[in-house]
Formats: sequence, structure tokens, C-alpha cells
Amino acid sequence: MSEENITRLTLDQKEIVLIGTAHVSRHSAEQVKEIVEQEAPDTICVELDEQRFQSIREGNKWRDMDIFKVIKEKRATLLLMNLVISSFQKRIAKQFGINPGQEMIQGIESAEETGAELVLADRNIQITFARIWSNVGLMGKAKLLMQIVGSIFIQEDISEEELEKMKTQDMLDSMLKEFSEHFPRLKTPLIDERDQYLAQKIKTAPGNKIVAVLGAAHVPGITKEIHKEHDLAKLTERPKKSKAPKVIAWMIPVIILSIILYTFMNNPSAGIEQTLSWIIWNGTFSAMGALAALGHPLTILTAFVVAPITSLNPLIAAGWFAGLVQAFVKKPIVADFEQLADNVHTVKGFWNNRVTRILLIVVLANIGSSIGTFIGGADVIRVFLENL
Repeated sequence: MSEENITRLTLDQKEIVLIGTAHVSRHSAEQVKEIVEQEAPDTICVELDEQRFQSIREGNKWRDMDIFKVIKEKRATLLLMNLVISSFQKRIAKQFGINPGQEMIQGIESAEETGAELVLADRNIQITFARIWSNVGLMGKAKLLMQIVGSIFIQEDISEEELEKMKTQDMLDSMLKEFSEHFPRLKTPLIDERDQYLAQKIKTAPGNKIVAVLGAAHVPGITKEIHKEHDLAKLTERPKKSKAPKVIAWMIPVIILSIILYTFMNNPSAGIEQTLSWIIWNGTFSAMGALAALGHPLTILTAFVVAPITSLNPLIAAGWFAGLVQAFVKKPIVADFEQLADNVHTVKGFWNNRVTRILLIVVLANIGSSIGTFIGGADVIRVFLENL
């Protein structure tokens, strides 16, 4: 059997076999099955957390999703990120007629067939997202959102040969280098910390022979980190929220309102000009975001009306109201939830499915409102300075 993409380690009398896989490769799934049969391990570790494991076991229960609850709990952006990130894998998987994550499913099935113990070795995905979000900063968040939304439009085909090349060490090193250059602060929670977490879970797994099924990107890091001790409790801490963003978020409306009020007291006509500028810039850009997501006319109108108000209150956002109105006038039906996993394969699917359209409206209306806040705020200050 070919030892390509296989890394063998010996650690404290334990034999550890790391299988570096591509998450949408048919060959990876076949290789997992063959290696497990050959090695007869005591334990099989898979790069899954409990949430993703249950998703595989029970299927994605889209029918049970309450879209109103998702918006009210401020989880629309997170859900959209999950869907967009998974869409790339699903598009490639569909191209080759296989299921994404088939090698992880094979690892689970092989554990059941052979009686090996199954260890879910990855960190909780929600904690990873929380640590990513807190680590990238304001500009990083904007850049990341643009990259994620922009990836919807990428429709590249990739050959299976190219897919297999992605698992070689040279290609992998260059990919990680490029990744760290574009998003240097993103690499730490997404790759480095998970390398440490996975390494600790693998080396402390029960038994003397361990087979670990991993994405190829993690193998070099795990090979290095597995010789060190890592504090899992520290790696799973949710980041403490900084007070600075909240202070800044409240300072902006206070400053804007103070400037407009002062201008009104000294020059009412200039104050009216400031107020109209604030309303038009905020409302227009938020409405444009809702329009870009193909929102209902009532949704677009809602975005225009509420954006100038929500921009003055950090506790609420225009996109939430626009999304709720869209969900009310174009309520998703069972078919939308059932077809959600398939619809995220294409740009057309993202905009046609009522669920993803609502999520896009929330995100794009909020982005538009933020742009309008900066432009409108700048114009308010301009009028103020001109009338000093």
C-alpha cells in the first residue's frame, strides 16, 4: 500500500499514524478504509467536534431551523459564514460525485466496523469562530466578510489530480505561507491553535496504536506540536470581549447627535441639512444592500427607514429589521430548508433560496448601513465645520 500522505510517529510507546486527507477526495476516503484495515488500531481519531459529528450522524436538520430566532439571536452572519465556507467543499464534492467529509464518515464507519474507540479530536467549531472573530480586528472582520461573500461568486473547477497535489508537503507549505500572508491573524486560531488541540487529543487517546484522520493542512503542525504539552482548557476559552468597541460604538452616535444639536441651535437650516444628509446616506446605502440581496420592496423600504435610527443605537442594526421583514413577507417554506445544502453550491442558489436570501439581506443591509454611517457622519462634520 502506498504510504503517500501517511505520517508515522512513535510517542511514549504509542504508535500514531496520521492520514493527511483532502476533505473532498474520493481517494482519501478509500485510503482511510485501507489503513484502518491494515493497522487494526485501538483508537481512531477524527477531525470533528461533537457538533459536526452529530450533523453527520443525524443529517442537517434544516427543517427545524427558526429563521426568526436566528436573526433575533444575532446569528445570521455566523450562519451565512458557515454556509459559504462549506459551499466551496460542496461544489468540488459535487463535481466528483462524492460527499464532502467522506473520509471523516469513513473513519467513523471503520471505528464501528472494527470495534476501535472513536475520539472526536477537534475543537468546538463555535469556539474556533469566536476566537477567529475576536482576533482579526475591525478591518480584518470587514476584509474577512468581503472575502467570504465574494467567494460565493467563485466557480472554479479543479481536477482530481490537482486535488491530490494539495495533500503533498511542498504544496501545503506554500498554501499555508500564502494563507498567513493574506490573513496573518486568522491563521493562529484557525490552524495553529487547532494543531495544538488536535495533537493533545491524539496523543492522549486510549490505546497503543492510534490512527488519526486529518485534513492535510494540519499534519505538519501536529507533527511538531505533538511533542509538547498543551492546555486544552486554555485553548477552549472564549475570548473576553473588549470594552473599546462598545465605547467607540456609543461615542459615534453621541458625537453625531451633539454636532447636529449644536448646529441646530446656531443655524437651523444647516442643522436640517445635516439631518437630511444623515438620513439619505444611511438609508440609501442600507437599502442598496437589501436591494443587492434581491429583497422585497417592503424590505428595501424598511432598510432605508430604520438605518438612520439604528446607526445611532449600537444595540440594534438595520439588517436585523430588514431580515425580519423579508422573513415575514417571503417566509421560507419546507422546500427551502430541504434544498439549502444543495443551493449553496451556486451563486443563483444563494439568491434564490429564501433562507440564504434573508441571511444575505441581514449582512448586506448592515454593511450598507455601516458605509452610510461613515459617509453621513463625515458630511455632518463637514457642514458643522463650514458653519463654525
